[in-house]
Amino acid sequence: MFQIVSYHPVIELGVTKDGFDGCPSSESDSCLSLFVPRIVLIRGRRGVNQRPIHDFPPPVSPVNRGFFGPYPGDSLMEVERKQAMLLPPSLDEMVSANDPVMVVDRVIDQIDIRPLISTYKGGGSSGYHPKMLLKVIVYAYWRNIYPSRKMEESLKENICFMWLSGMNIPDHNTINRFRGKRLEDKLKDVFTSVVLLLAEEGLLSIREVYIDGTKVEANANRYTFVWGKSIATQKQKIKTQLESLWSYAQNIYHTELSEPETPDFTEVSAEKVEETIRQINQVLKDKEVDPEVKKKLDYGAKHWPENLRKYEQQQEIMGGRNSFSRTDPDATFMRTKEDHMKNGQLKPCYNWQFSTNNQFVVNYTVTQTTTDTTTLIEHLESHKDQYGSYPETATADSGYRSEENYQFIEENQIEGFIKFNYFHKEQTRKFKDDIFRRENHYYNPDLDCFYCPMGQKMQNIGQGKRKTSTGFEQTVSHYQAQNC
Repeated sequence: MFQIVSYHPVIELGVTKDGFDGCPSSESDSCLSLFVPRIVLIRGRRGVNQRPIHDFPPPVSPVNRGFFGPYPGDSLMEVERKQAMLLPPSLDEMVSANDPVMVVDRVIDQIDIRPLISTYKGGGSSGYHPKMLLKVIVYAYWRNIYPSRKMEESLKENICFMWLSGMNIPDHNTINRFRGKRLEDKLKDVFTSVVLLLAEEGLLSIREVYIDGTKVEANANRYTFVWGKSIATQKQKIKTQLESLWSYAQNIYHTELSEPETPDFTEVSAEKVEETIRQINQVLKDKEVDPEVKKKLDYGAKHWPENLRKYEQQQEIMGGRNSFSRTDPDATFMRTKEDHMKNGQLKPCYNWQFSTNNQFVVNYTVTQTTTDTTTLIEHLESHKDQYGSYPETATADSGYRSEENYQFIEENQIEGFIKFNYFHKEQTRKFKDDIFRRENHYYNPDLDCFYCPMGQKMQNIGQGKRKTSTGFEQTVSHYQAQNC
């Protein structure tokens, strides 16, 4: 129901031929004065609960706009969500040609993912193609999206993700299973394929690499550490107390012991502790025993075997490391660089090693060692496994210097640029002028001898062998002056 509420006088030139009520039509299509009704939509019967629900503003022509100024809201576009489209829009039209999603799509289309496809047995109902899932995960990582639920949400809301997946929406469980099971052993192969593709395009070279590392903090509690030295200390305490108990029983009741000689406590185990305490209790049965000794025996029988089993399990997890985190057993406690608050504390971390060329990462390895020195050989071996040969040139900082590393790159004909830790110090005048430093002593290679600042000859008196923590055997030559 419409009702005319009031009239608005409007000065208008050039109206339509039909005009409005009260304005006769003419060939000039003009009207000097015109009353335009304001139409109000009324809900309800006439005279009963009548209230306006929509107020239609009077029409405004370009002449009115120029004469009276712009009408409020006359340049805004209405949103027509229910308007049907004759031809639905294409997702290709909504994604920019320069968007990173285009790069991800083109690169993954060109790499060989047959090792990844080989993990599918075949048969059963149709599943999502691994290439599509790989594209989604790579692009999500590019956008700093890591949780699988966030990826699923992006597939429903983000145009780029919709375009990349072809409007497929795998749920977070599917994404997580693919990322955790399918890609677990094949991710390095996919990475290698991408690097080889970039090498073919001439964007990088795998023959010349620059190596460096960084410590990445693990997603683990900082205070759940287990230390190798602490385990060794606790085992030594148990060993010492067990020897003391055995000596006490042996000194007082020597003739009643079934084993007169002291057992070998060099390596204590839960079984050996249980058997030793059982023998001591059997001999001391019905005898007057010092209350402190009895208390220690009861405590040892209850706790020592259990603690030793726990220590053995922890040492097995630790392997050759000196620590690990209980919430992430693969993480090792490492000293990281101090932050702005000078918090240089030990944190559960992984030691990541990278090889780069032309600002592209060409190789990576994850290690559990706290220093970079022992990671170089493993990292170069990984490069050979990926690309079939060692790099021709390797550049690294002084953190990788060691005799073992120098010998390895020399034996494998790698041109290495790895300075030793005293390189810069040896270039100073103070170092060069210090004649008492062994580095500044004159060496005669023909006679295999040094000469001290006093001119005395220091002859080779023998060689010694020593092993590093990695098992590398070093040969050390000893020189001694004749009159010193």
